[in-house]
Amino acid sequence: MFDKILIANRGEIACRIIKTARRMGIKTVAVYSDADRDALHVAMADEAVHIGPAAAAQSYLVIDKIVEACRQTGAQAVHPGYGFLSEREAFPKALEAAGIVFIGPNPGAIAAMGDKIESKKAASAAQVSTVPGFLGVIESPEHAVTIADEIGYPVMIKASAGGGGKGMRIAHSADEVAEGFARARSEAASSFGDDRVFVEKFITDPRHIEIQVIGDKHGNVVYLGERECSIQRRNQKVIEEAPSPLLDEATRRKMGEQAVALAKAVNYDSAGTVEFVAGQDKSFYFLEMNTRLQVEHPVTEMITGIDLVELMIRVAAGETLPIAQNDVRLNGWAVESRVYAEDPTRNFLPSIGRLTTYRPPEEGEFGEAIVRNDTGVEEGSEIAIHYDPMIAKLVTWAPTRAEAISSQAQALDAFAIDGIRHNIPFLSALMHHPRWQEGRLSTGFIAEEFPNGFEAPKPEGEVARRMAAVAAAIDHLQNERKRGISGQMREPYLLRFEQERVVRLGEERFEATVETTNDGVVVAFADGTEWMVESDWLPGEPVWAGTIGDEPAAVQVRPLLNGVLLNHAGAAAEARVYTKREAELAALMPVKEVAGSGKQLLCPMPGLVKSIMVTPGQEVKAGEPLAIVEAMKMENVLRAERDGTVQTIQAKEGDSLAVDAVILEFA
Repeated sequence: MFDKILIANRGEIACRIIKTARRMGIKTVAVYSDADRDALHVAMADEAVHIGPAAAAQSYLVIDKIVEACRQTGAQAVHPGYGFLSEREAFPKALEAAGIVFIGPNPGAIAAMGDKIESKKAASAAQVSTVPGFLGVIESPEHAVTIADEIGYPVMIKASAGGGGKGMRIAHSADEVAEGFARARSEAASSFGDDRVFVEKFITDPRHIEIQVIGDKHGNVVYLGERECSIQRRNQKVIEEAPSPLLDEATRRKMGEQAVALAKAVNYDSAGTVEFVAGQDKSFYFLEMNTRLQVEHPVTEMITGIDLVELMIRVAAGETLPIAQNDVRLNGWAVESRVYAEDPTRNFLPSIGRLTTYRPPEEGEFGEAIVRNDTGVEEGSEIAIHYDPMIAKLVTWAPTRAEAISSQAQALDAFAIDGIRHNIPFLSALMHHPRWQEGRLSTGFIAEEFPNGFEAPKPEGEVARRMAAVAAAIDHLQNERKRGISGQMREPYLLRFEQERVVRLGEERFEATVETTNDGVVVAFADGTEWMVESDWLPGEPVWAGTIGDEPAAVQVRPLLNGVLLNHAGAAAEARVYTKREAELAALMPVKEVAGSGKQLLCPMPGLVKSIMVTPGQEVKAGEPLAIVEAMKMENVLRAERDGTVQTIQAKEGDSLAVDAVILEFA
């Protein structure tokens, strides 16, 4: 077994690998760029080596710098994590030449499977079901259009060296193929240093289901069940679960056996994932194989009890797999939410900045449920523009799918982040979505259920009542604290606060009586509903956690002028608590309207201007592209919202812009 390994990665996956290595008694070496000098993975590792500027192409993607870091520290092996160099055939070859072990598959398997075009040929040869498509390299937009016309629309344009949704576009027409081809090639070149793309048929209403495999250097390969990753946005996974609510045991076995056959055909000897696109009728087709550890591997670990990182390290050291296929048992259900630094109310555009608040939910066992949070940040960390916007992966396990979802919903409610925009409100809303809860999934789920983008819904019904009860309890606590202030004109015992209150929750109004008992605060609504509300919450804390009635609950709390902003169960509302007379007066106050900026194109996120596609005086139609801004490895096309004429252009190609910076103005 190795004494010391180097992790050629950053963020949450580097921290995740360090935890297992530490448990195995193996020392760890971190590498870091200028942007990651103070990162959590650097602090967690036993040693750390600086490898260059912030740009990944000058640091994390430079093989020679990783090899040199191994030489400096005496690391005997390298774990690549995912992304960066994890699927580059040249990387394990360079390590081998330097006498260093690669904790991953052999270069031949990476060559056969890591390239999306070659992997489809290998899958076809191994008699694995494959999607119709053109597997040759496409050189021009015109060639891509010709192929798409032959296959039939819609089609998927994909980077051959791609992954993580980068260099991928769905096209429904020839025009979309031409534009998508250019964007996919550009993203592929900047993300992977390889601009080759291919085209295949896009299966309508598909589900994304993948099989986890693990092999050793002695010819043994097993599959560890499946993960369903159908909840995607821009081809990037948002929520994953294991097992899949679609599959039965027979289909699971068939998919698993095909995945193992493919892995054995290329002598696969590490952890890998065979991805399938599945129809609602349980038909399935090979999509690609990722020759690395997947982002979503924790859900497989939770239902199998197997540490995949540990197995990767052990088989890399030459050990035989400690399990056979008959030993694999799937137990319970696991759900994972990817917490991203992005603004769901602005079409999920990236957000950067400092985490002024970062309070994840408590990890561990809670009754029959388990909460796990894989992260690479801490309070005060900086979310930079240079890398993937993932902040954390929140995972919950429970005996059943419904219980795992319920645990996930409560954990999301208890996850407090400030300083940047993030997608927790969206994830929370998804957990309460009836279609998700019923397991009626497809990769088009988000586009179909949120066609106009996401806006946190207003609280309704029981959710609204719970939020109103918490608002009343918070107001009551603050009033009681005021009674203890010294130097008041009247002694505190002479003060008597009114028990009758009016809670304004957005536009909704609740009348309630609030009083303190020996056990907590009792909130009684006018309709007869009465709850005991208990919590150890103190003013200033970002999460109110306690019980409402007999049910545990967590509510996000942010201070507002004369009130609080509450987020709970995917809903958001401003809450203000008044006496009856205060409520009458508050209703008379005028509302200040926010001025619009309809005559300007504003940069929706911090990013780099890749292209300005119009000129002053040019007339544009609604939907026409105006500019391309790159942020966190994704190119975002900004389009005209309505017809108009460009008056002035304020930005140029190569500019780094802040959020809401003016790019151009309309006449």
